[in-house]
Amino acid sequence: MEKYKKDFDGWNEEKKKINEKEISFYYHEREIWWSSIGVNIGSEMDGKNSNYERPVLILKKINRNQFLGVPLTSKEKNGDFYVRVEYSDNKGMGTANISQMRVFSSKRLLRKIGFIKKDDFFLLRTAIFSFLSENER
Repeated sequence: MEKYKKDFDGWNEEKKKINEKEISFYYHEREIWWSSIGVNIGSEMDGKNSNYERPVLILKKINRNQFLGVPLTSKEKNGDFYVRVEYSDNKGMGTANISQMRVFSSKRLLRKIGFIKKDDFFLLRTAIFSFLSENER
């Protein structure tokens, strides 16, 4: 089996284009967007395809330029860092990896997928608060 090779050079070229992009999207909490998250270091989640994209759930809009988001994966995973969420109108399911949440630039947004249900958003926020408070011991 061939070892996965990260395309840092390709991502760097794409990142330059993204940085020059004008922000034209309006986005809200609970929405899921395909976002260019790039090629990252070590076990940080990477994007796929030519846009280095992955679904990202918007947890909190900070301002027009930034939001707190959590990357999603289509793989079902279990554990303290993972929360299963259902997309709007039963369009699909995803697993939020709360250990990978971070601030994103809205320039990374590509196209809206949908949103998650209010009940799932509440469960996800509860899991995040639990995750963050566990480390305060």
